[in-house]
Amino acid sequence: MFYQKNLPRWERVLRVLAGLLVIIVALSLPLAGWIRGLIVVSAAAFLFFGLIGFCPACAMVGRKLDAKSKQ
Repeated sequence: MFYQKNLPRWERVLRVLAGLLVIIVALSLPLAGWIRGLIVVSAAAFLFFGLIGFCPACAMVGRKLDAKSKQ
């Protein structure tokens, strides 16, 4: 494994749900093409990091999980 998980389970679930919700809303609203694409790509990244349990921004500031949160 190239990374160590740094997101607790509750935050992973919230990131996945928020990513899916933002993608659905962005695709249903009448937005300009590049704005819609930017929102969808950003939400997809949020969804992806929620699924794998690793956030590069959190890692850059030194966030780590304790043994109790590593489920």
